[in-house]
Amino acid sequence: MQEVLSSAGPPGSPRARLAALILSDGFQRTVIALILANAVLLGIETSESAVAAAGGLITGLDRLFLIAFTIEIGLRIYAFRGRFFRDPWGIFDVLVVAIAWLPASGPLAVLRALRVLRVLRLISVVPSMRRVVEAMLHALPGMGSILLLMLLMFYVAAVMATKLYGDILPERFGTLGNSLFTLFQLMTLESWAEATVRPILEHAPLAWMFFVPFILVATFVVLNLFIGVIVDSIQTLRARDEGALEARHAAEAAAAHDERSEILRELRALRAEVAALRAERG
Repeated sequence: MQEVLSSAGPPGSPRARLAALILSDGFQRTVIALILANAVLLGIETSESAVAAAGGLITGLDRLFLIAFTIEIGLRIYAFRGRFFRDPWGIFDVLVVAIAWLPASGPLAVLRALRVLRVLRLISVVPSMRRVVEAMLHALPGMGSILLLMLLMFYVAAVMATKLYGDILPERFGTLGNSLFTLFQLMTLESWAEATVRPILEHAPLAWMFFVPFILVATFVVLNLFIGVIVDSIQTLRARDEGALEARHAAEAAAAHDERSEILRELRALRAEVAALRAERG
């Protein structure tokens, strides 16, 4: 936080005071409250009866929220200048608010639905949510390897299922595409037994030897690998942040120690001068 404040200018300057205000807990809680209130308002807009009863009020409040968010971002840009645009979350906030200012009529009417993206600003405001998203992004390389493994497993299983059960249940395994979609449904455990496996077991009693191992591997092994990679990423980022915090504290302690040592040296020099003056007078 001290680094952020130092980037806003010398202590006591208007930018530094504004930066301190923006980083204060009260200001952050106010922004969170506005985002949550705006989220509730956007949900109310989906009710036709509410819009019919108070459409003008809802529209006015929504515009007030948008103005408030715009002012807040403008204050942050003024306070932090270039540092604001070097922060990916700052750019994210600008894009989300800018989308809401685009005209939502004619061919751009779809942008009206995108106003709900303003609720996602809660991620950039709440540090714990921001760390989770950063951990997920940090885990993408490891998740990519697991995804390739899962796609390979799905492809092999889909080819086998199409050849084995395409004639028995053609609406689910008649083509490779149908088989891939059905296997994905099996992975989610959505009506896997009654709609898919039991009808096949009536004609192929040993079909369980294919479906049960596939469900165990796809649902309980591969998906847990995704969770493991994300958890490991969260722990890695937490350890990195703790290491950076400890290094900063160590640097501050070293600086304080150096300052105390300098003061002691000056005191010793002063004592030596005083002793020399006394010796001259004596």
